[in-house]
Amino acid sequence: MLASITRFSATSMSSFVLYSTLGCHLCELAESLLKQSTLSDWRLVDISDSEALVELYGVRIPVLKNTANEKELGWPFDLADLEKWLATSA
Repeated sequence: MLASITRFSATSMSSFVLYSTLGCHLCELAESLLKQSTLSDWRLVDISDSEALVELYGVRIPVLKNTANEKELGWPFDLADLEKWLATSA
């Protein structure tokens, strides 16, 4: 369960962002999958902190984004889907 979502500045160095919000059970599942995956460099971003992010992702979260190339993986996904996407989105 997401106890809290760490808020990072725009200068954070992680290339992968999981767009999420507190109380989102699907986001909690996605976070759990990320913790099981081979990806170690990712961060959570709470969309409720930005009107623009709510507009983009409000009905789509959780969404994992590779900020280096703008590719996104939208829910639903399982661990196999996540690993396959990571291998092709780098």
